[in-house]
Amino acid sequence: MRKKIGYVLAVLAIALGGTMAMSTVSPSTASADACYTWNRTLTTGMSGSDVKELQIRVAGWVASGENLAIDGVYGAATAAAVKRFQSGYGLAADGVAGQATFNKIYSLTDSDCTPIHFDHSEFNYNCGARNYNGGKVGAATARENARRVMWQLEAVRHKLGDRPLVVTSGFRSVSCNSSVGGSATSLHMYGQAADLGLSSSPSQCQMWNSGKSAGFEELLGPGYPGHNDHVHMANKSSRFWSAPNC
Repeated sequence: MRKKIGYVLAVLAIALGGTMAMSTVSPSTASADACYTWNRTLTTGMSGSDVKELQIRVAGWVASGENLAIDGVYGAATAAAVKRFQSGYGLAADGVAGQATFNKIYSLTDSDCTPIHFDHSEFNYNCGARNYNGGKVGAATARENARRVMWQLEAVRHKLGDRPLVVTSGFRSVSCNSSVGGSATSLHMYGQAADLGLSSSPSQCQMWNSGKSAGFEELLGPGYPGHNDHVHMANKSSRFWSAPNC
Protein backbone atom coordinates (compact mmCIF):
# COMPACT_ATOMS: atom_id res chain seq x y z
CA MET A 1 0.00 0.00 0.00
CA ARG A 2 1.36 3.36 -0.88
CA LYS A 3 0.80 6.29 1.40
CA LYS A 4 -0.41 9.32 -0.49
CA ILE A 5 2.19 12.00 -0.82
CA GLY A 6 -0.42 14.78 -0.95
CA TYR A 7 -1.04 14.42 2.79
CA VAL A 8 1.90 13.71 5.09
CA LEU A 9 2.61 14.82 8.62
CA ALA A 10 6.19 15.99 8.31
CA VAL A 11 8.54 16.94 11.14
CA LEU A 12 10.97 19.59 9.98
CA ALA A 13 14.31 19.89 11.77
CA ILE A 14 15.77 23.39 11.48
CA ALA A 15 19.27 24.07 12.76
CA LEU A 16 19.32 27.34 14.68
CA GLY A 17 22.58 28.40 16.28
CA GLY A 18 23.67 24.88 17.06
CA THR A 19 20.25 23.87 18.41
CA MET A 20 17.52 21.95 16.71
CA ALA A 21 14.04 23.47 16.57
CA MET A 22 11.21 21.07 15.70
CA SER A 23 7.87 22.02 14.15
CA THR A 24 4.96 19.89 12.94
CA VAL A 25 3.37 20.60 9.57
CA SER A 26 -0.31 19.62 9.48
CA PRO A 27 -2.69 19.34 6.51
CA SER A 28 -4.84 22.37 5.86
CA THR A 29 -8.62 22.16 6.03
CA ALA A 30 -8.79 23.85 2.62
CA SER A 31 -6.96 20.91 1.07
CA ALA A 32 -9.44 18.45 2.55
CA ASP A 33 -12.33 20.68 1.53
CA ALA A 34 -11.37 20.15 -2.09
CA CYS A 35 -13.19 16.86 -1.67
CA TYR A 36 -16.36 17.69 0.22
CA THR A 37 -17.42 20.26 2.82
CA TRP A 38 -20.17 19.79 5.38
CA ASN A 39 -22.13 22.99 6.05
CA ARG A 40 -24.32 21.93 8.95
CA THR A 41 -24.19 19.86 12.10
CA LEU A 42 -25.76 16.46 11.51
CA THR A 43 -27.76 14.52 14.06
CA THR A 44 -30.50 11.91 14.39
CA GLY A 45 -33.58 12.57 12.25
CA MET A 46 -31.79 14.48 9.49
CA SER A 47 -31.43 13.32 5.89
CA GLY A 48 -29.70 14.38 2.71
CA SER A 49 -26.64 13.92 0.55
CA ASP A 50 -24.42 15.28 3.33
CA VAL A 51 -25.63 12.47 5.60
CA LYS A 52 -24.81 9.96 2.86
CA GLU A 53 -21.28 11.32 2.51
CA LEU A 54 -20.84 11.02 6.26
CA GLN A 55 -22.15 7.44 6.26
CA ILE A 56 -19.59 6.40 3.66
CA ARG A 57 -16.80 7.64 5.92
CA VAL A 58 -18.05 6.00 9.12
CA ALA A 59 -19.25 2.73 7.54
CA GLY A 60 -16.29 0.92 9.08
CA TRP A 61 -17.26 1.92 12.61
CA VAL A 62 -20.15 -0.44 13.28
CA ALA A 63 -20.67 -3.15 15.88
CA SER A 64 -19.56 -6.69 15.06
CA GLY A 65 -21.80 -8.15 12.39
CA GLU A 66 -23.46 -4.87 11.49
CA ASN A 67 -23.51 -3.23 8.07
CA LEU A 68 -24.35 0.46 7.81
CA ALA A 69 -26.90 1.36 5.13
CA ILE A 70 -25.70 4.22 2.93
CA ASP A 71 -29.17 5.72 2.57
CA GLY A 72 -28.77 9.38 3.51
CA VAL A 73 -30.89 8.98 6.64
CA TYR A 74 -29.33 9.78 10.01
CA GLY A 75 -30.87 7.03 12.11
CA ALA A 76 -29.78 5.26 15.27
CA ALA A 77 -27.25 3.07 13.42
CA THR A 78 -25.55 6.11 11.86
CA ALA A 79 -25.44 7.89 15.21
CA ALA A 80 -23.85 4.80 16.79
CA ALA A 81 -21.26 4.58 14.01
CA VAL A 82 -20.43 8.27 14.40
CA LYS A 83 -20.06 7.77 18.14
CA ARG A 84 -17.62 4.89 17.63
CA PHE A 85 -15.67 6.93 15.07
CA GLN A 86 -15.45 9.81 17.54
CA SER A 87 -14.32 7.54 20.35
CA GLY A 88 -11.80 5.83 18.08
CA TYR A 89 -10.13 9.14 17.31
CA GLY A 90 -10.29 10.62 20.80
CA LEU A 91 -13.18 13.03 20.18
CA ALA A 92 -16.15 13.73 22.43
CA ALA A 93 -18.37 10.75 21.61
CA ASP A 94 -21.92 12.11 21.43
CA GLY A 95 -23.03 10.68 18.08
CA VAL A 96 -23.56 14.16 16.67
CA ALA A 97 -21.45 15.11 13.66
CA GLY A 98 -20.22 18.63 14.20
CA GLN A 99 -17.12 20.60 13.27
CA ALA A 100 -14.69 18.55 15.36
CA THR A 101 -15.90 15.36 13.69
CA PHE A 102 -15.74 16.91 10.23
CA ASN A 103 -12.25 18.26 10.85
CA LYS A 104 -11.06 14.78 11.78
CA ILE A 105 -12.62 13.40 8.59
CA TYR A 106 -10.99 16.19 6.56
CA SER A 107 -7.60 15.22 8.01
CA LEU A 108 -8.17 11.65 6.82
CA THR A 109 -9.34 12.60 3.32
CA ASP A 110 -7.60 13.18 0.01
CA SER A 111 -8.95 15.58 -2.60
CA ASP A 112 -10.63 12.75 -4.55
CA CYS A 113 -12.64 11.76 -1.44
CA THR A 114 -10.65 8.60 -0.79
CA PRO A 115 -9.02 8.08 2.62
CA ILE A 116 -5.39 9.10 2.89
CA HIS A 117 -4.00 5.58 3.22
CA PHE A 118 -5.77 4.06 0.21
CA ASP A 119 -5.97 5.01 -3.44
CA HIS A 120 -7.84 4.07 -6.60
CA SER A 121 -4.56 2.90 -8.11
CA GLU A 122 -4.56 0.07 -5.57
CA PHE A 123 -8.09 -0.97 -6.48
CA ASN A 124 -8.32 -0.56 -10.26
CA TYR A 125 -5.27 -2.52 -11.38
CA ASN A 126 -7.72 -4.80 -13.22
CA CYS A 127 -5.08 -7.16 -14.64
CA GLY A 128 -3.03 -4.15 -15.73
CA ALA A 129 -5.85 -2.21 -17.44
CA ARG A 130 -5.90 0.49 -14.72
CA ASN A 131 -9.62 1.14 -14.95
CA TYR A 132 -13.01 0.13 -13.55
CA ASN A 133 -14.39 -1.06 -16.89
CA GLY A 134 -15.71 -4.45 -17.88
CA GLY A 135 -17.23 -5.55 -14.59
CA LYS A 136 -20.76 -6.44 -13.60
CA VAL A 137 -21.63 -2.77 -13.03
CA GLY A 138 -20.70 0.48 -14.76
CA ALA A 139 -17.31 2.04 -14.10
CA ALA A 140 -18.73 4.91 -12.02
CA THR A 141 -20.62 2.50 -9.77
CA ALA A 142 -17.61 0.23 -9.37
CA ARG A 143 -15.45 3.22 -8.49
CA GLU A 144 -17.93 4.40 -5.86
CA ASN A 145 -18.25 0.89 -4.43
CA ALA A 146 -14.47 0.76 -4.12
CA ARG A 147 -14.42 4.10 -2.32
CA ARG A 148 -16.73 2.72 0.34
CA VAL A 149 -14.49 -0.32 0.77
CA MET A 150 -11.49 2.01 1.17
CA TRP A 151 -13.16 3.88 4.03
CA GLN A 152 -14.02 0.61 5.74
CA LEU A 153 -10.40 -0.45 5.39
CA GLU A 154 -9.28 2.89 6.82
CA ALA A 155 -11.26 1.98 9.93
CA VAL A 156 -9.71 -1.50 10.02
CA ARG A 157 -6.25 0.04 9.68
CA HIS A 158 -6.83 2.42 12.59
CA LYS A 159 -8.28 -0.27 14.82
CA LEU A 160 -5.17 -2.35 14.18
CA GLY A 161 -2.96 0.42 15.51
CA ASP A 162 -2.53 2.30 12.22
CA ARG A 163 -0.51 -0.55 10.78
CA PRO A 164 -0.37 -0.55 6.95
CA LEU A 165 -2.63 -2.84 4.95
CA VAL A 166 -1.58 -4.07 1.51
CA VAL A 167 -4.32 -4.42 -1.10
CA THR A 168 -3.39 -7.20 -3.51
CA SER A 169 -6.63 -7.26 -5.50
CA GLY A 170 -9.53 -4.84 -5.82
CA PHE A 171 -11.80 -4.39 -8.82
CA ARG A 172 -11.66 -6.99 -11.58
CA SER A 173 -13.37 -7.02 -14.96
CA VAL A 174 -15.22 -10.20 -15.86
CA SER A 175 -12.34 -11.29 -18.07
CA CYS A 176 -9.72 -10.40 -15.45
CA ASN A 177 -11.63 -12.29 -12.78
CA SER A 178 -11.78 -15.36 -15.01
CA SER A 179 -8.07 -15.17 -15.83
CA VAL A 180 -7.06 -15.20 -12.16
CA GLY A 181 -9.43 -18.03 -11.29
CA GLY A 182 -11.95 -15.92 -9.40
CA SER A 183 -15.41 -17.15 -8.50
CA ALA A 184 -18.11 -16.62 -11.13
CA THR A 185 -20.02 -14.63 -8.49
CA SER A 186 -17.00 -12.70 -7.20
CA LEU A 187 -17.77 -9.32 -5.66
CA HIS A 188 -14.48 -8.07 -7.11
CA MET A 189 -16.39 -7.60 -10.39
CA TYR A 190 -18.60 -5.04 -8.63
CA GLY A 191 -15.80 -3.12 -6.91
CA GLN A 192 -17.17 -4.34 -3.58
CA ALA A 193 -14.19 -6.42 -2.47
CA ALA A 194 -10.56 -6.17 -1.50
CA ASP A 195 -7.94 -8.83 -0.83
CA LEU A 196 -5.31 -7.99 1.77
CA GLY A 197 -1.88 -9.55 1.43
CA LEU A 198 0.50 -10.70 4.13
CA SER A 199 3.40 -8.32 3.56
CA SER A 200 2.16 -5.90 6.23
CA SER A 201 2.43 -6.32 10.00
CA PRO A 202 -1.09 -7.45 11.06
CA SER A 203 -1.58 -11.21 10.99
CA GLN A 204 -4.23 -12.83 8.83
CA CYS A 205 -6.43 -13.54 11.80
CA GLN A 206 -6.03 -10.00 13.15
CA MET A 207 -7.16 -8.57 9.82
CA TRP A 208 -10.01 -11.09 9.48
CA ASN A 209 -11.33 -10.43 12.96
CA SER A 210 -11.10 -6.66 12.53
CA GLY A 211 -13.25 -6.91 9.42
CA LYS A 212 -16.14 -8.16 11.57
CA SER A 213 -16.63 -4.72 13.11
CA ALA A 214 -15.93 -2.80 9.90
CA GLY A 215 -19.20 -3.61 8.14
CA PHE A 216 -17.94 -6.39 5.88
CA GLU A 217 -20.50 -9.13 5.28
CA GLU A 218 -18.11 -11.38 3.37
CA LEU A 219 -14.90 -12.29 5.17
CA LEU A 220 -12.68 -15.15 4.08
CA GLY A 221 -9.34 -16.04 5.59
CA PRO A 222 -6.90 -18.79 6.54
CA GLY A 223 -8.34 -22.25 6.34
CA TYR A 224 -10.94 -21.30 3.75
CA PRO A 225 -10.01 -22.85 0.36
CA GLY A 226 -7.63 -20.64 -1.60
CA HIS A 227 -7.29 -18.01 1.14
CA ASN A 228 -4.18 -18.99 3.08
CA ASP A 229 -2.15 -16.16 1.52
CA HIS A 230 -4.63 -13.28 1.91
CA VAL A 231 -7.79 -12.04 3.64
CA HIS A 232 -10.84 -11.29 1.53
CA MET A 233 -13.19 -8.50 2.68
CA ALA A 234 -16.33 -7.57 0.77
CA ASN A 235 -19.77 -5.99 1.00
CA LYS A 236 -22.79 -8.12 0.21
CA SER A 237 -26.42 -8.44 1.28
CA SER A 238 -25.97 -11.56 3.41
CA ARG A 239 -23.22 -12.63 5.78
CA PHE A 240 -20.61 -15.26 5.01
CA TRP A 241 -17.61 -15.38 7.30
CA SER A 242 -15.13 -18.24 7.18
CA ALA A 243 -11.58 -18.60 8.45
CA PRO A 244 -11.33 -22.02 10.12
CA ASN A 245 -7.74 -21.43 11.19
CA CYS A 246 -8.65 -18.31 13.15
